[in-house]
Amino acid sequence: MSAYLICNITVTDPVGFGRYRELAAPIIAQFGGRYLVRGGAVTDLEGTPGLQRVVVLQFDTMDALKTFYYSPEYTAAKAVREAASTANVAIVEGYAA
Repeated sequence: MSAYLICNITVTDPVGFGRYRELAAPIIAQFGGRYLVRGGAVTDLEGTPGLQRVVVLQFDTMDALKTFYYSPEYTAAKAVREAASTANVAIVEGYAA
């Protein structure tokens, strides 16, 4: 069953965040992740979601997602992101009909 990593990111240092994007994309691909959403325009429809830069990654399994997220490669890239932004990050199991 697919698993998803969902991020709502507020960029505080655009140059540093650009470096993170350069680092993260090949690591995500290395671990089988795919971008479904990558910072597109957000239009609020109900409530006040407070969404800024939204990123949704899909992995084939929850184990694959966790292997990526806790890998030494991503841990190093994540430190760059944390220095250049604040984020809310969650993982969600996909739906199997």
